[in-house]
Amino acid sequence: MHRSPSTVRALFAVVLLSSLALVEAAADVRPYPSSFREREMAVTDGTQHVRIGGKGPAVVLLHGFGDTGDMWEPLASVLVKDHTVIVPDLRGMGLSSHPETGYEKAAQARDLAAMLDQLKVKKVQLVTHDIGNMVGYALATRYPDRVTSWVVMDAPLPGMGTWEAQLVNPRVWHFNFRGPDVERLVAGRERILLDRFYNDLGGDPSRIDEATRQHYAELYARPGAIHNAFGGQFEAFSRDAEENKATFAKAGKLTIPVLAIGGDKSYGANMKTELEYVATNVDGAVIENSGHWIMEEQPQQALDVILPFLASH
Repeated sequence: MHRSPSTVRALFAVVLLSSLALVEAAADVRPYPSSFREREMAVTDGTQHVRIGGKGPAVVLLHGFGDTGDMWEPLASVLVKDHTVIVPDLRGMGLSSHPETGYEKAAQARDLAAMLDQLKVKKVQLVTHDIGNMVGYALATRYPDRVTSWVVMDAPLPGMGTWEAQLVNPRVWHFNFRGPDVERLVAGRERILLDRFYNDLGGDPSRIDEATRQHYAELYARPGAIHNAFGGQFEAFSRDAEENKATFAKAGKLTIPVLAIGGDKSYGANMKTELEYVATNVDGAVIENSGHWIMEEQPQQALDVILPFLASH
């Protein structure tokens, strides 16, 4: 069919504008689909901000430090079509409240189990990253009848595997970076602090764009956020390690299917080895051209390995 030059130019402009819109949409943290609702759910001494959407088998997505539940939007937007998707902001992080205590991962697992009870959800699949891995492990070991499979991404577990060796790695200097003077130093400089993590732990820091960095800097500048991350989540690691060792001594290895994912410029294939210390049925996947921030750096690769695993388990 013949088209006039003006028609061709108009069509090209539409395509160009559509492409730019897609690039811009992919460039920063996107809002969750309108099918999700948000709730402030009661937990011990506070509330947790939770995004909930969809119907069907339940999947819980748990984030880590430097992120909030917002990091999971690319995955949640796909899963919501045929799953119930539950995405909390962890205790003291994101839009959740800021209690002074309760940051042991076993305590957070109890709160998560209580939230699932409120939602009348009995069994879940887990997808976790960073500190979310630690809460996920606590849930899977303490409530084994509730977790059917687990995708775990790019961080070790306190007290387990090579944890002790990790503690002397300069890349995790922040595990013991806390106290009132630290908080005073960071106040108003949250973006500088987070940039250090994105740049040092990212495979290609340019993949974590300006809009994403600013989004999380604003959330971590909220009153109590840095205090609860360092003096709450990180400070509890030593207690988490002891609790994990004690639980492992009693219950042994997990038997649920596990997919251990590492960025090739971060934990890589070592994530599978790490999880084999605590689980008997472990598959591994390595995300190419990615550091620690897998969902920001290579979201499509992540979806390409996570979705088939969840579908088959």
